[in-house]
Amino acid sequence: MADRPELREVKLWDPLLRGFHWLLAFFVIAAWLLGNYGPTSMTLHFWCGYAVTFLLAFRLIWGFVGPEPARFSSFLRGPRAISDYARHMFLREPSYWPGHNPLGALSVIAMLAALVAQVLTGMMSESENFIDAGPLASSVSSATRKAAKSYHEFGANLILVLVLLHVGVLLFYRFWKRENLIKPMVDGRKLVRRD
Repeated sequence: MADRPELREVKLWDPLLRGFHWLLAFFVIAAWLLGNYGPTSMTLHFWCGYAVTFLLAFRLIWGFVGPEPARFSSFLRGPRAISDYARHMFLREPSYWPGHNPLGALSVIAMLAALVAQVLTGMMSESENFIDAGPLASSVSSATRKAAKSYHEFGANLILVLVLLHVGVLLFYRFWKRENLIKPMVDGRKLVRRD
């Protein structure tokens, strides 16, 4: 059995990033539920979409000017790092990775990209009742509104898959790798390998 690596606890996720994460989770889930099971009026769905838009703008800015662990430059890795991490991912031991691991970084980018596309298509969409329309719907052609609505519906399903995959990976880390990745997103602290 391998020796346990030397560990240290670090302050990892800042309060603004943690707040962003939980608010984004809330508003994305609320928007999805309202879009699929909510009232006929899409007003609440739109307000959730506006909240997601604001949160995404914050995250994109924070990815360049926030604390180092929140910056895209600190966790985006190349193909070699991704493949090295993937080779060891299924070992039944914690990774003690300081921040997003290379595969986790890809999931962050995928989720942010899907949400940006979802917001944009939602802003250009118009429902069949012609009452509920995104704020940009009147600025685009009828064909674009129709295509945006179709992409928006597809995007909702894609985001559901990404959210379920995210939760599945968290459970995999918790029960297979014995590493709690939720705790650092609550209190901001994580055990990492000592340099």
